[in-house]
Amino acid sequence: MNSLKPLHFKFTAILLLICCSSLFGQKLAPKERILAPDHTITSTITGKDYQLYLSFPKDYSTKDSISYPILYVMDGQINFSTIRGMRTLFDLGPLIEDVIIVGIGTSNWIVNRYQDFTPSVNTSEDEKRKGMFKSGGAAKFLESIKTEITPFLDKNYKTNADRGITGHSLGGLFTTYCLVNSDGYFTRFGINSPSLWWDNEKVLNQAVTQFTENKIWDLPQTKVFISVGDQESSSMVPTMMKFSKYLEDSNYENIDLKWKIFDEENHISVFPASLNKTIYTLYGKK
Repeated sequence: MNSLKPLHFKFTAILLLICCSSLFGQKLAPKERILAPDHTITSTITGKDYQLYLSFPKDYSTKDSISYPILYVMDGQINFSTIRGMRTLFDLGPLIEDVIIVGIGTSNWIVNRYQDFTPSVNTSEDEKRKGMFKSGGAAKFLESIKTEITPFLDKNYKTNADRGITGHSLGGLFTTYCLVNSDGYFTRFGINSPSLWWDNEKVLNQAVTQFTENKIWDLPQTKVFISVGDQESSSMVPTMMKFSKYLEDSNYENIDLKWKIFDEENHISVFPASLNKTIYTLYGKK
């Protein structure tokens, strides 16, 4: 009998190895996580559907009369997961003011942002895209925000007239356009990696003219944060610096300006850092 024990142990060990190998070989498939918009607004101005992704202060309640500032974030469907994570961390402090954050997105993201975020028609850029993209729709998109999206949110949620806007890349160009042509509708601006090279720097040149020729800018108290990554393309850093410098030198009493160049960040990698800094700069508690 003793001579059979080694064989018994060997058989048991082999069986265990086979079972373990089978278990470890069965990999789990990742769960599908769907980020769904809270609302979809059909614009009669632009002819597009806009998806709204909403993030609320943790104490938001329909049972009180408190109203909240609102921050619009461009490219909402891409950015909202980052926003949601940041909100959770900021609420641990709490580090920021109570603010409703609204990501604005579209289903045909690449095509629609190219049109909605560009303030002028750039024929040479349109031709590069072989007619699939049409630029120059910023004025209509801004009108849609003012006359369609904001009234919808004001009707259904506890918003107030303290409005901010932020965007990255072409979204940063659009936010710059909103600032340069500001009528006080927005009072907080996050301009990140702005594509100020657009259309031979048309918006940048308009800004420089305005900042140098107008010693007074009749706006309500306004906060502006501008950023770029130091490893972005050669067209990005100098234009951002030029815009920031001229705005800074204008020394407008009603403009609270802060700007930052992020070290070792490129056009894509800089995004989470710039959005985080935008929210904290524009809404951070003293």
